[in-house]
Amino acid sequence: MTEKFHYQCNDCGKEYTVENVMYLCPACQKTNTADLPPKGVLKTVYDFVEISKITAPKNLFKHLQRENFLSLLPIKNIKSLPKLRIGKTPLYKFNQIDSSELGFELYLKDDSQNPTFSFKDRASALVSAWAKENGINTIIAASTGNAGSSLAGICASQMQRSVIFVPAAAPLAKLTQIVMYGATIIPVNGTYDQAFDLSVKASEMYGFYNRNTAYNPLTIEGKKTVSFELFGDLKQHIPDRIFVPVGDGVIISGVYKGFEDLLNLGIIEKMPVIVAVQAEGSCNLINNIGKEVFRVTASDTLADSISVDIPRNYFMAVNYLQQYQGEYITVSDAEILQASVKLSRSTGIFAEPAAVAAFAGMLKYKSKALIPDNSKNVVLLTGSGLKDLKFVQPVIKLPAPIQPDTSELEKLFTTKKP
Repeated sequence: MTEKFHYQCNDCGKEYTVENVMYLCPACQKTNTADLPPKGVLKTVYDFVEISKITAPKNLFKHLQRENFLSLLPIKNIKSLPKLRIGKTPLYKFNQIDSSELGFELYLKDDSQNPTFSFKDRASALVSAWAKENGINTIIAASTGNAGSSLAGICASQMQRSVIFVPAAAPLAKLTQIVMYGATIIPVNGTYDQAFDLSVKASEMYGFYNRNTAYNPLTIEGKKTVSFELFGDLKQHIPDRIFVPVGDGVIISGVYKGFEDLLNLGIIEKMPVIVAVQAEGSCNLINNIGKEVFRVTASDTLADSISVDIPRNYFMAVNYLQQYQGEYITVSDAEILQASVKLSRSTGIFAEPAAVAAFAGMLKYKSKALIPDNSKNVVLLTGSGLKDLKFVQPVIKLPAPIQPDTSELEKLFTTKKP
């Protein structure tokens, strides 16, 4: 059977047929060093000419929706995906925040509604499905928490074994999830980057299938499904801007890849403006755009899910941003905290710091009058605030308990006369 897709190296352009497990471009990865973002990340390419022949152009997207986009996924059968509901997350429209009219359309894509409460389930589900179709039972990953808990949960639903390498300092809620799903958890006294490198060594030594983002090309294919959903949610219109939290650069590459697939099929005619939002304390991707020499600044931010010293998908993300005139902005931890309160109290959505970073970026754009009136703007919320309760402690204060007596109520609710 001829494979429905092939790989193309993001950096040298060389193409590869899919015969066995493949991660980075064999040619480019020879030049990689531990202190720089890796080259050789692979892009998954489909036969867009053949897919276009399925039906008339005006009906093509509806057809793809009905088949759950199988023609644009690197698996043979949609039933290979987990039984859990992955994706198809809500898109909420808000016209005001803090009781003030926005003047533009704001949509919040709430991916905390995935089974393990994060966007990462989209990637884990596809990696798991491909492994299932290819007789692979053990999948490993390095993670600051979300990707690990995601893979652990998805593998549990598929009766697969998962091995998760995490920095020992990862949030307790995420570590708890990983253990509860029955994964083999390996805490590492070091950074995410060190955990990543160790997981790759484990793949090489023991033959485990590696889910790592910016390493396994199928993770981007899972993440791109959010773009298909957004286009469908908006009744086959593209938004004017999408604010995306950025760490490694994989989620934003997935968002671009989804819309790029639709461009290649002639379903859309232009790319939406995609805004990369990074924490000021971890902005090694944004800070190096256009620089001849890549320089790393040690990360220090409360947004642990996007706290990355060496952005693994740097080259692909930057290529996309430059090719499609993307934009970028940084937000401080203080701005993330303020945005977290505003998001929760204005919308009822409690998101983790990395997700809130995208919302903070949108608020910063608004404060600078960079969002045109009547435009459509999407904020991608990638994880639940319950993933990391520690970060909001500075902005909340729990009141002292009262005695179970109505006189106590009078103290609380009776307005004293002057």
